[in-house]
Amino acid sequence: MKILVSNDDGYQAKGIQTLVKYLSQDHEVIVVAPSENKSAASSSLTLNRALKPVKISENTYSIDATPSDCVHLALCGFLKDDFDLVVTGINFGPNLGDDVIYSGTVAGAIEGRFLGLPSVAISLASWQGENFETAGIIAKQLIGHISHAQLSHDTVLNVNIPDVAIESIKGFQTTRLGKRHMSEPSIQDKDDASLYWIGENGKEADNGVGTDFHAIDNNYVSVTPLQIDLTKYNEIDTVSDWLSELG
Repeated sequence: MKILVSNDDGYQAKGIQTLVKYLSQDHEVIVVAPSENKSAASSSLTLNRALKPVKISENTYSIDATPSDCVHLALCGFLKDDFDLVVTGINFGPNLGDDVIYSGTVAGAIEGRFLGLPSVAISLASWQGENFETAGIIAKQLIGHISHAQLSHDTVLNVNIPDVAIESIKGFQTTRLGKRHMSEPSIQDKDDASLYWIGENGKEADNGVGTDFHAIDNNYVSVTPLQIDLTKYNEIDTVSDWLSELG
């Protein structure tokens, strides 16, 4: 397969280098990734300036842009290659539960799906980052078998891998997204009281059996199929009834 690889930690990040190392053993890999960290960029596209891809080495390009920008440009004219798959990651840190709304890693995969390709987002689910090799091995296993997955055209796979040695991985679990409590309060800058830092993610709220949180806590690789349609179908009638009162 010919695989487009991107991320949100930047093309020099350990995670993407590990991903390329393992996927390149069996596939042709081309990297188009941000020039620097763009974490939490979500699905933003840069529309207020032109973007310049820079060739770093053979089959590696960086762009001062978001992950969605990178995937979009790669698939929409910058490269002439015909890709079979988009893989983003390996993200440094988890993309569990509500995190996926903000994640640039997941957004890059979503952009790939928008543009017609099967896509996988891969994250090492801790902030210690001690076992990227484990994530690389798991990525190779999953991608090597992905042709057997009969997924619908609008599915994105969100993969989170425990930050443990490969021999401690218990297996794979298909999961749903858990939920977090409300985010921690914003933090006032210690040197300038007019400035604020975004607070940390909220603690786990829904982390029971079947969630991505539970799988990671028990050393299973979490694989969550994501859909792009955000419509809340069971509220359509409720909203319609409410709107009918307005005449």
